Parts: sequence; C-alpha cells; structure tokens
Amino acid sequence: MSSVLEITDPQFDAEVFETQTPVLVYFWASWCGPCRLVSPSVSKIADSYSDSLKVVKLEVDPNPNARTKCKVEGVPALRLYKNKELLAKHEGAITRPQLEEMLNKHLK
Repeated sequence: MSSVLEITDPQFDAEVFETQTPVLVYFWASWCGPCRLVSPSVSKIADSYSDSLKVVKLEVDPNPNARTKCKVEGVPALRLYKNKELLAKHEGAITRPQLEEMLNKHLK
C-alpha cells in the first residue's frame, strides 16, 4: 500500500500548508497518459522518503482551487512545499531519479 494521501480542495490548506513536514503535491488527471507513467515513481518516493516527506495527490479536474493556487498549467505536475513556501516545481513527465534529485536538493 502506498503512502500517498489523496486529497481534495477542502483538505488542501490543512494537508499542505498547515504542516511542519515538507510536502510533495502530485497533481494528476485520469485522462493523462504521462500521469500513469509518473504515478509509480511518486508512490515509491512516498514510501522511501516517508521519514522526511509527506506526499499527497490531487486530481486537477474536480479540484480547481488548489490547481489555481499552485499555478498548475499542465499535468502531471509536482510542487514541493515547506512552511507554505514553494521549494521546487516541475510540470510534465519526470523519471524517478530526476524526482529524487529534485527532492534531495531540498531535503538533505
């Protein structure tokens, strides 16, 4: 079972901005082919970084408020936040090593 928490607009602020732990937000859509490629990497990251990172996923179509708040223009999209500060962002497909490199710059 993955450590990825699925959230919606009403939960966004509490789960992302009101936590002391760094949070990786994964924005996705059911119709998005590249999202299906990125999802397994996000799940593996959630498991392997569980001691230092919270990972949440949010489907963009039914949750426009968070998408707008985070300036997501395309999916898949990733945003790394800590204490309401955007530390890193990426839009489009990304490999697991690239994702780990992005996270390691800010978590280690």
